[in-house]
Amino acid sequence: MASEENTGGARKATKSKLFEFLVHGVRPGMPSGARMPHQGAPMGPPGPPYGGSPSVRPGMPNTVMEPTRKRPAASQQVQQQQQQAAQNRARNAKRRKMADKILPQRIRDLVPESQAYMDLLAFERKLDQTIMRKRVDIQEALKRPMKQKRKLRLYISNTFNPAKPDTDDSDGSIASWELRVEGKLLDDPGKQKRKFSSFFKSLVIELDKDLYGPDNHLVEWHRTPTTQETDGFQVKRPGDVSVRCTLLLMLDYQPPQFKLDPRLARLLGIHTQTRSVIIQALWQYIKTNKIQDSHDKEYINCDKYFQQIFDCPRLKFSEIPQRLTNLLLPPDPIVINHVISVDPNDQKKTACYDIDVEVEDPLKSQMSSFLLSTANQQEIAALDNKIHETIESINQLKIQRDFMLSFSKDPKGYIQDWLQSQSRDLKVMTDVVGNPEEERRAAFYYEPWSQEAVSRYFYCKIQQRRQELEQALAVRNT
Repeated sequence: MASEENTGGARKATKSKLFEFLVHGVRPGMPSGARMPHQGAPMGPPGPPYGGSPSVRPGMPNTVMEPTRKRPAASQQVQQQQQQAAQNRARNAKRRKMADKILPQRIRDLVPESQAYMDLLAFERKLDQTIMRKRVDIQEALKRPMKQKRKLRLYISNTFNPAKPDTDDSDGSIASWELRVEGKLLDDPGKQKRKFSSFFKSLVIELDKDLYGPDNHLVEWHRTPTTQETDGFQVKRPGDVSVRCTLLLMLDYQPPQFKLDPRLARLLGIHTQTRSVIIQALWQYIKTNKIQDSHDKEYINCDKYFQQIFDCPRLKFSEIPQRLTNLLLPPDPIVINHVISVDPNDQKKTACYDIDVEVEDPLKSQMSSFLLSTANQQEIAALDNKIHETIESINQLKIQRDFMLSFSKDPKGYIQDWLQSQSRDLKVMTDVVGNPEEERRAAFYYEPWSQEAVSRYFYCKIQQRRQELEQALAVRNT
């Protein structure tokens, strides 16, 4: 389908352009064919500066970590993180949003050429919104019957077989005629031709009752769930005189249509229609004539025409479908009067009639195939994943660049700040009490509080030893 290929191709081209710009972006002023320099393998900051167990203050008990709070080894932790990241990517592959594709402002300020990527992203957003809106419109349109009026050309012809007295065949010795009823759609663009009988619910051929009697003058065909469709109908009867016949054809309306009661038909200006159209016309009449109760919206105050039709001065909205059932009749059949001619000199033995029928709009099948089509979805999803991965790598490279630039401007200050940050992180991860980084320096123990801390430490030790001696003496005296 042309529309499907256009929309799928537009989305695919947009995704390709986004990915190509992220991977092979060209800056202004660069020679033709030149690409942005390769950033190289990602570099991470140095490892943690600590090893072994942290130191504690004198006199303070050693902190013991709970088994559930112990950290795994570095290599094992990295492996677990990689596995968890892979699982998260697989789980959230379909949860990525448009915001994940946006380049941060600091990267856009650093690389002005990235504005072209943001313009493509805005175009992609508009394209996705347009496609989604069209899909919703198509889904709503498919819920309603999509019918198209076409011309069904009906051919009624007959042949006459005169009697042959010399033949031994009993059928050939009696004159007979054969009536054919056939038809086809004019200018049918569909690939699958519909059978003639599929347009009708029933067909009745009424022959001259005086010639064929009350028991043999009717030929009937009615549709059943097991009916096999056919391209036409044939009726063969003995006779050597012209026969007047009446054909009654009942069209098979989908959805079903009904003939309105004459009074209701005059009121609404509708002769034969579907139930939904009839109820809609009733509601339009109620709104136009303002006969809905202003205080209780559930009721209708019938005017004189409504009272004549529904035979009540006031009724509920919910009662309309039930009351409408008695006012809806089967639609009128198509009546064709035809003369079966047995005169061999009569050249007009075939009659043609054009009947208006409703068929499914061929656009409906194309709309359904468009909604069910997944031709370009996989390729678009693959391009989306590449764009997300490229944006993630760009963010990581920006972090590494900031790290290297800060280190190059002030190596000493940056390392000190970085060590302090690592120390805070380690303190949080290991639940260490105190400040190990300061406690491992000698100047820490020459501060004013150290004398009082030593005195309290020895005082606590003396008191503890004294209690132990008193307990030992008390046991010995007893």
